[in-house]
Amino acid sequence: MTTQNQSTVTIGDRPLTVEEVVAVARHRAPVAISDAAWERVRAARAIVEGLAEDTVAHYGVSTGFGALATKHIPHEKRAQLQRSLVRSHAAGSGPEVEEEVVRALMLLRIQTLATGRTGIREDTLRLYLALLTERINPVVHEFGSLGCSGDLSPLSHCALVLMGEGSVRVAGGDVVDAAQALSSAGLAPVELLEKEGLALINGTDGMLGMLCLAIDDLRTLLTTADISAAMSIEGLLGTDDVFAADLQALRPHPGQARAAENMRKVLADSPIRESHRDPQACTRVQDAYSLRCSPQVHGGARDTVEYAATVAAQELAAAIDNPVVTLDGRVESNGNFHGAPLAYVLDFLAIVAADVASMSERRTDRFLDPARNHGLPPFLAHDPGVDSGLMIAQYTAAGMVSEMKRLAAPASVDSIPSSAMQEDHVSMGWGAGRKLRRSVDALSRVVGIELYTAARGIALRAPLRPAPATGAVIAALAERGDVAPGPDRVLAPELAAVHGAIVDRTVVAAAESATGSLN
Repeated sequence: MTTQNQSTVTIGDRPLTVEEVVAVARHRAPVAISDAAWERVRAARAIVEGLAEDTVAHYGVSTGFGALATKHIPHEKRAQLQRSLVRSHAAGSGPEVEEEVVRALMLLRIQTLATGRTGIREDTLRLYLALLTERINPVVHEFGSLGCSGDLSPLSHCALVLMGEGSVRVAGGDVVDAAQALSSAGLAPVELLEKEGLALINGTDGMLGMLCLAIDDLRTLLTTADISAAMSIEGLLGTDDVFAADLQALRPHPGQARAAENMRKVLADSPIRESHRDPQACTRVQDAYSLRCSPQVHGGARDTVEYAATVAAQELAAAIDNPVVTLDGRVESNGNFHGAPLAYVLDFLAIVAADVASMSERRTDRFLDPARNHGLPPFLAHDPGVDSGLMIAQYTAAGMVSEMKRLAAPASVDSIPSSAMQEDHVSMGWGAGRKLRRSVDALSRVVGIELYTAARGIALRAPLRPAPATGAVIAALAERGDVAPGPDRVLAPELAAVHGAIVDRTVVAAAESATGSLN
């Protein structure tokens, strides 16, 4: 959900950042490979070519793969070995994976290939880079990766295109044959030689790409959730006194402090809040947990996202391949392709997304119950009984929260052995990433329903006016669609408009127009 950045992202001199992955994957920033990286690529390839002539077997160079690693392959069959590897591993099934995920996957594989640790040929890497530049997007399927050895099937569908095989979408258009797309772009397929097949498919790039995209999304969504919680507190005549900095400092979690500060800023100078500050007029001692404890939940989620960002940064600095070309010229087998570190945090993020959504839905529900909404009509309906108001909008939020709770069940605790028990423990990190993407999307929609509900609830407090920040958010939402109270109307388009304003950061920008930068 970051803003578009078209500066060229250069690979090879340092690890990519999460922000750069998002810029390329989501906003199609241009990519280049540094001169130093090309030198490393050529040097590593020379090492592999030297081993290809060795009488001693070297895994991936002169042997079969996986459970067939002990089988020696004669020189004249090694090009066929690489073709067979890619073709056999391109065994995905199910729906097509989103373009931004495939672009992230491709970018991250290019980054590893550019480290000079894989033995890829320069011509092969240049073609891979051209696919990304020309938006020749390989068709990758939902199922096929166990997250160990890396994302074999998704990466194989990408490698297949380098051979002029498989299917692609060009610039988001129709599915066409890879050979046709390459020809139209003035590109020629390559014949893969020793070690190249493995170099192209042995990576954690799909898992890591989805993690980077989720981190970017969740950073925006958690700020948006702070805004929606503040609007709910305002509309439900809650108090912001509990968000005082000295109270939050008694429990010094950094995310909690940031969330509370955001809520203080959003609620600053609210006439609605001032209307019930007198203890003689307002006899409530404490707000419900879904209001009072918002910084604790949102803050814990924030800290989890930043922990996940630390893991992502470490993986972005990695060179994942098996075997790998070492700095001193050895070609060694290893287990760095195992996706466990990524799978754990992908699962962790699904847990916190579900919990933030669960609290958001509870605040929405409070607005609709006349026993708890402090003077607002049932379901915020115009004519209760005749009108149902936002009754079913809450059902929609509840249904998504229920789904998110199921998606929070960890994938990383599962393992189904494969490859004749050679790969007898796998991470399921790809599956963790796929379900996290569904959960992140649901969170944006649940928070959107809360924003919509809070906007209507605040409007019903008229003639009292909202805080400058919440008023700016409501005005921004009104530019997208009707959020005002009134007789029942079709809600789906209005909820979709609010969701769009969350995804493109309109909501955050509107609040920041009054508050300055939010954390």
